[in-house]
Amino acid sequence: MKQIRLGIVGTGLAFERLHLPALQELGDKFKIGAVCDVDRVKAEEWGKRLGLGPDRIFTDLRPMLGLADLDAFDIIVPIEANYSVTRQVAQAKKPIICEKPLGGSLEEAAAHRDLAKQAGVPILIAENWRYNEEINLLRDLVRTRRMGDPVYFIWNETVDFPQLMAGPDGWAHREWRQHPEFTGGVFLDTGVHHMAAIRHIFGAVRTVSAFGRPQQEDFAPFVVLQANIRFFSGVLGQYSFFVRGVEVQRPLIGLRIFCTGGQIYLEDRDCAVINLFYKDGRHEMIPYRPRRGYYNEFLNFWKAAVGEEPISVTPEMEYGDAKMVFDLLRSARAEGVPVEVDRTPAYEPVYTPV
Repeated sequence: MKQIRLGIVGTGLAFERLHLPALQELGDKFKIGAVCDVDRVKAEEWGKRLGLGPDRIFTDLRPMLGLADLDAFDIIVPIEANYSVTRQVAQAKKPIICEKPLGGSLEEAAAHRDLAKQAGVPILIAENWRYNEEINLLRDLVRTRRMGDPVYFIWNETVDFPQLMAGPDGWAHREWRQHPEFTGGVFLDTGVHHMAAIRHIFGAVRTVSAFGRPQQEDFAPFVVLQANIRFFSGVLGQYSFFVRGVEVQRPLIGLRIFCTGGQIYLEDRDCAVINLFYKDGRHEMIPYRPRRGYYNEFLNFWKAAVGEEPISVTPEMEYGDAKMVFDLLRSARAEGVPVEVDRTPAYEPVYTPV
């Protein structure tokens, strides 16, 4: 069994808390062969922790890209650097896994979308929500019409970002998130996950119409974004993302999919169970393992690199997710003017049931 030697580009929180645990779990398939970070202290610290020699620790990408024994690269950098760094790494002509979203603007996202074909290298976008078990299960339930025909859904997300900014060292504590150099702030950084899940479950989006309550804080242009979504399938959806508060009621609104035969309900992505409420009064609970997307995306990356299966989340697919965020922001700035998202109903992500 081939073990892929990875070059790590960026050794921040996402590497430490998300990518590294998945790579360690897949230790028979991956081995870290070099690390690169613009922060020399961080690069050297991680090099030592991973048992790498000084010749395997870099602050400059160019010499690392020349290492002949590296098979692929894992890019984990701030959003505004995703496209430029990936474009540089693609020169090595080796497989790449890169964090979401594709770039900090629609133009960068479009350029990143086309990069794989132009450079002739496979690129997997690490959109872990598309690889999470609960999202695949929900899509399976909708596809198979387990609860009858899906009619509409409600999805409510809340987070108290200012509180997280002031808290202990964590995701919101990073300067590039508090004062982003990319469009939309937290709506792009976090909202792109929601769009990926929505599109994975329900397919292509015809139009969105959104409203937002503006704010002056750097981390996001709106306090809340609320949208109506119309799919090519005929399904309708209501999506809201409140970035300065948390829900106090229980159960949470979460994701509720209303079908002709009942309701599909996911309270929270970490609750480990999907509830099915049938019209005849029956109740069914479907268990899943939370946050398995990181493991599953790296497993797909390994299988794609050794030729066993195609990449499931391509730059083309992730471009659609990012574009939908930009379309929501555009509609909200125009106070609800409908915006066309996808041009064709043929959009169909690769899908493997859990």
